[in-house]
Amino acid sequence: MANGQWYPPEWPDRIRALADGSLTPVAPKRAATVMLLRDADTGPAVHMLRRRASMAFAGGAYAYPGGGVDPRDEHQIRWAGPTRAWWAQRLGVDEAAAQAIVCAAVRETYEEAGVLLAGPTHDSVVGDTTGEDWEADRAALVARDGSFAEFLDRRGLVLRSDLLGAWTRWITPEFEPRRYDTWFFVAALPEGQRTRNASTEADRTVWIRPAEAAESYDKGELLMMPPTIATLRQLTPYDSAAQALAAAPERDLTPVLAQARLDDGEIVLSWPGHDEFTKHIPTGGAPA
Repeated sequence: MANGQWYPPEWPDRIRALADGSLTPVAPKRAATVMLLRDADTGPAVHMLRRRASMAFAGGAYAYPGGGVDPRDEHQIRWAGPTRAWWAQRLGVDEAAAQAIVCAAVRETYEEAGVLLAGPTHDSVVGDTTGEDWEADRAALVARDGSFAEFLDRRGLVLRSDLLGAWTRWITPEFEPRRYDTWFFVAALPEGQRTRNASTEADRTVWIRPAEAAESYDKGELLMMPPTIATLRQLTPYDSAAQALAAAPERDLTPVLAQARLDDGEIVLSWPGHDEFTKHIPTGGAPA
């Protein structure tokens, strides 16, 4: 493997099955992930976690905090920032789904990184969230003992949707058994808060400059899935977290969906607009 692209060994067989009609694609589940940024002397760094090697999906790969939408993310919630209608137009879904996706982004960032994009008012954000009472609330959310809306309501907090910028959207290939329709967001680490490894799915976390992470991927030192390395490369031009957030509203959210075709005895796997991920897989062989 010349770089750190994560490639499941079962993909060729599943691609063939999809091509011959013996595999029926499963419907993707909506999900959200957040590229959390903080400024440093050499430019912004992004918070990443490494998935445990024991994980069935992308074990050992670096990723961002995130996860699937919970049905309760549609519950009426204390809300600040752009309206649900604005988010629905931006994300290309209805208002209920838009709220759920934004809520999932904020909730998962709190569950997996201990960072909460919420505050007592529409223009404030909570400070330190590392106390025992905060940890009890976070653990309850992870266990799905209550909804995020109930948590915010009890705390007297509003979700700060204006602290998020929608960046890109990727859909898991049709030949994968677990599929997600994932919206990627950018956000700046709120002042007074700090990240920690709060995820049961990760064995380490890092703050790393996007260019440095991309270089390590190119050397085969960091394992990543295509959406992760693609977004890292997209972040490299920005000199600050604020610059990246300012650029988010103009980002194209057309979904990126891998395509697989049979061509002259080999499988060609490609991601539209991302030529670096194209794979040529000889029949019965390994990717090239």
